[in-house]
Amino acid sequence: MSYTALYRKFRPATFDEVKGQDHIVKALSNQIKMGRIGHAYLFCGTRGTGKTSIAKIFARAVNCENPHDGNPCMECASCQAILRGESMNVIEIDAASNNGVDNVRDIIEQVSYPPTEGKYKVFIIDEVHMLSTAAFNALLKTLEEPPSYVIFILATTEVHKIPITVLSRCQQYDFHRITIDDLKYRMRELMSEEGQNVSDEALSLIAKAADGSMRDALSLLDRCLAFYANEELTLDKALKVLGAVDQEIFGRLLNSIEEKDVPGALAVVEEVVMAGRSLTQFVGDFTYYMRNLLLIKSAGNMENILDMSKETIENMRKASENIGTAKILRYIRVLSELLNDIRYSGQKRILTEVAIIKLCRPRMETNTDAIVDRLNSLESAIHSGKVVTPTMEEGPEAVKKTLDEAPRPALKREAMPKAIPEDIKEAVTHFREITSELSGADKANLEVAHLNLHGDKLQIVFPTEVSYMWYNDFPEKREALQSLIEEKIGKTLEIEYAFESGDHPYEEAYVDLEKIIKMKIDIDDEDF
Repeated sequence: MSYTALYRKFRPATFDEVKGQDHIVKALSNQIKMGRIGHAYLFCGTRGTGKTSIAKIFARAVNCENPHDGNPCMECASCQAILRGESMNVIEIDAASNNGVDNVRDIIEQVSYPPTEGKYKVFIIDEVHMLSTAAFNALLKTLEEPPSYVIFILATTEVHKIPITVLSRCQQYDFHRITIDDLKYRMRELMSEEGQNVSDEALSLIAKAADGSMRDALSLLDRCLAFYANEELTLDKALKVLGAVDQEIFGRLLNSIEEKDVPGALAVVEEVVMAGRSLTQFVGDFTYYMRNLLLIKSAGNMENILDMSKETIENMRKASENIGTAKILRYIRVLSELLNDIRYSGQKRILTEVAIIKLCRPRMETNTDAIVDRLNSLESAIHSGKVVTPTMEEGPEAVKKTLDEAPRPALKREAMPKAIPEDIKEAVTHFREITSELSGADKANLEVAHLNLHGDKLQIVFPTEVSYMWYNDFPEKREALQSLIEEKIGKTLEIEYAFESGDHPYEEAYVDLEKIIKMKIDIDDEDF
């Protein structure tokens, strides 16, 4: 006999076996007990949370000959036929592959025939959001006023794609993500039945990786058991199969980042890669680690929220004491951006290493939180009595090297002869060639400028005030441009800047802000 996957073998057969959806189980079982069964239901929620399983249990319960406390008896002919998939009263439809108008017309045709046995004819339409607009429209009338013996159960993972006209005709039930405790409890039950030894730490890891999905949890557990057949499944073994990493590695990586130790941080990445771990999962888990660090630092006692041992929480609390909240938020932002970038990238390692270097070197970014991080580092250095130099972020060794080096005298620039008009004309002739070494806004603003010989000066005239201000308001840009030209022509010259202003082209503009501020404004009452 072929092997049956765990999630199929242990699919819940009654409401009592469903885990993590108590609010839905109670509502549906009460409807069955009181005989207040609706004609259309919409089950919404993420994958693997029990939508289809509960739909099948509900279909058996409404047709059961001897229901017990809202649950199907699982012994009558109707329950057995539905379990074997032989009942004509339960019709399952996959809307992903049957999403046209013709498929809906087939459903409408089947609705017109009452059940040959049992009470209700139940239509379970999975992934109903995949139906076309025309198919939804064709279903509306039947969905609103079906025969008394028909029940529709629509299941979807993307409720926002369901037309409002369909939503208003259904009882909507939202399936929650299953908690880590419920996932672990259910897996522990199943492993006891299977006679398999699995450590609690391994179950916790699998439950976290499942992200609230019971089906994913059982699939991951199945994978681990297949790899270590007839062996106890421990945390280390589960880590190897799932490609995950232990909390200790995250602690070492964070410590290297805090110490601005780029080689140390990259060594951790190398260790993860050589161990065969998934970089995508590694980045996701490290982001989650930083999220937990933020919660512990911000909210204090988080033992009831974080599924971690007291020892782990205490270690993370100590690690968070010397890290500011703004810095943690910056780490989470950079890691989240990285996670989005590497999902479909073929250069996962390169992107990961660049992001790790960014975390170690805040000056590589111009974001507000990166600047705040740099200021906090400077404040800490000042308070600790360290001498702050431009190389402080390179680490203590670089700072020591800088302080130990004796200051070197600045090289004096040899005086150049003053440029004569012929020299300035030569500079004008080769101006585009000279400025080709520039880039960005510096080059763009000069490309639209006009050049004139104004006495013994080189006059650069910009067509707009914005271009003019780019050089006029920044002395370092003027000095850089003048040095570049002088280096090329071998003469010293004077440059003046101007821009075209109305009827007086090539006239340097001047705005007297003080005069504008003190200007008297007369207001005529007739204007109001």
